[in-house]
Amino acid sequence: MRKLLIFLVPIVAIGIALLMQQMRPEPPKKDTLDLDPLVDVQVLETMTANFTVNSQGTVLPRTETVLSAEVSGTVTSISPKFIPGGVFDRGEVLMRIDPTNYEGAVKQAEALVKQRQIEHDGAEKLRSQGYRAEAELASAAAALATAEAELVRARRNLARTYIRLPYEGMVRSKDADLGQFVNPGTRLGVMFATDHAEVRLPLTDSDLAFVDLPNASEMTAAGNSDGPAVRLSATQKGKLVEWDAQIVRSEGVVDEKSRVTYAVARIADPYRRHSEGAPLPVGTFVTARIEGAEAESIIRVPRGVVRGSNELLFVDENGKIEIRSVGIVRSDAEYSYVASGAQAGERIVVSALEAPIRGMTVRTRADTDTAARIASTDNEDDG
Repeated sequence: MRKLLIFLVPIVAIGIALLMQQMRPEPPKKDTLDLDPLVDVQVLETMTANFTVNSQGTVLPRTETVLSAEVSGTVTSISPKFIPGGVFDRGEVLMRIDPTNYEGAVKQAEALVKQRQIEHDGAEKLRSQGYRAEAELASAAAALATAEAELVRARRNLARTYIRLPYEGMVRSKDADLGQFVNPGTRLGVMFATDHAEVRLPLTDSDLAFVDLPNASEMTAAGNSDGPAVRLSATQKGKLVEWDAQIVRSEGVVDEKSRVTYAVARIADPYRRHSEGAPLPVGTFVTARIEGAEAESIIRVPRGVVRGSNELLFVDENGKIEIRSVGIVRSDAEYSYVASGAQAGERIVVSALEAPIRGMTVRTRADTDTAARIASTDNEDDG
């Protein structure tokens, strides 16, 4: 009996264990996790882009003159405006050289002209009466012409004792002062015109593709032509100030060292002598935004999604990654502009994706949200 119990106890225990295992409820089933990366995508669209080209340069005077004396003498008077920074009007006398000698020369020349005129008239009268030869009349006419030329020269020298300029402007530097004796060619100062100022803006070859620069055949007799509008900006007294300008010409050559082409922008009335607004002093370093040309059928993408220099991650209809090179024609701080290699309606990845591989499967957030809404609708219908 004891041996039988020893044999039956393990059998009964095994049977009870098997029975309990069969009676245990099945564990709840868990949904299979989709381990494909989740990404955000953007559907590409075409647009017409109005590009702006950025450049920079220094404001320079359009006309600058090194003022020199044309006659010799002592400086007897100087205008109070003839100081660095002084502004003057067109034809205003800035300096006067002692005119005493030149006034005397004019009087002497006038007297000589009167004398030669009398001699000429007498020779002409005698010639008409047959008392003088033709050669004598010609000699008298030549003497009169010489005297008249001397009078013109004397009056011109007297006028040159007044130092003035044919434009309104500003004094950059003063090199002569009251009481100084000057000779012809002595430097008196440096002046520049204030009616216009110019900025030389360097443009690279890629910039030129988006700027319609005037060509030589379009220039007027003054050497100007209508070009793109320009917006200049600089910081003055801690504030950003802007001015309107316009491209008036191109210098027409490529710089051999920097390989850039210079376009010239002109600013009217930079010192605001005849208009309102903040002045733009000569020598100011400015940033320029040049109005560029329009480009049609361009695709704009965020600059941050471009891999390397010109690669984008595309997602096809099966959710697979395609790495493709595209033609980027221009980039700015926010966007890159694609002209080839992509088409409207295609999708690109715009979120971070580590180590993307061609052909890998991804889930797009838009598709996931759509699937979740459909599943929610089905559950509501079943309920």
